[in-house]
Amino acid sequence: MAGLMAGFGHYTHAVVRGIPASLAKEALRTSQAEVDLTRARTEHEAYVEVLRTRLGLGVVELPADESLPDCVFVEDAAVVCGETALITRPGAESRRRETEVMKEALKDLNLNIVEMTDENATLDGGDVLFTGREFFVGLSKRTNQRGAEILADAFKDYAVSTVPVLEGLHLKSFCSMGGPGLIIIGSSEPAQKALKIMQQMSDHRYDKLTVPDDIAANCVYMNLPNKGHVLLHCTAEEFPESVKVFEKLKDHMLIPVSNMEKVKVDGALTCCSVLISKNPNI
Repeated sequence: MAGLMAGFGHYTHAVVRGIPASLAKEALRTSQAEVDLTRARTEHEAYVEVLRTRLGLGVVELPADESLPDCVFVEDAAVVCGETALITRPGAESRRRETEVMKEALKDLNLNIVEMTDENATLDGGDVLFTGREFFVGLSKRTNQRGAEILADAFKDYAVSTVPVLEGLHLKSFCSMGGPGLIIIGSSEPAQKALKIMQQMSDHRYDKLTVPDDIAANCVYMNLPNKGHVLLHCTAEEFPESVKVFEKLKDHMLIPVSNMEKVKVDGALTCCSVLISKNPNI
């Protein structure tokens, strides 16, 4: 199992997608806050620029589609682990067509494509937490048991456990990985309950980093050559108390990335990219 952990966070490529104008009025959301489209696009461009320029990933940028207001949130359309890409069946019917261009992009990266075709299955990538050792899948408004079973079938090398998501949109609305064996978790009662379930179901021991704000627990972790541990996290302007917690991670390169607009339509940092680890020969 140590061998499986060795490459955790070693990404070479990222797939991202532009923001359609329709996001502002038509994207799915749980709050009624007004979205500033220009600001949302500026934020997203800065996020993509960090991936491409600061971190040196090969970025595949897919065009926005006005008929798919949520299409910037690419994480929900695919789960990639190793050389396999599972094309999901998103829980919201309005988002199902988002998988089409994602499938083509991942095919172009020479990944082995597995499609979720069972009409009884739903799965959003935002409900999938890969720890490097195993998968946790949130059973939420968007992801069901059948979706989790198909994921387990696609990634047979890893144990898959399900976790009820009783509040919030996705499992990763209140948690993410902060490094090998480190789970970042929000401090709310539902978040802490979910963590307890994950700990009980796992054969592995995880350290935890608790942040006061649930959505701030959604971070992007990478382990990159010449850079080491990298963490993209919320800004102090958004969540000052949570940022103080991240600053305790002395071994990480910490990169604050603003997400003030996309969070209004339930988007978090991991939602906006699909990270891939490819051999250098593609």
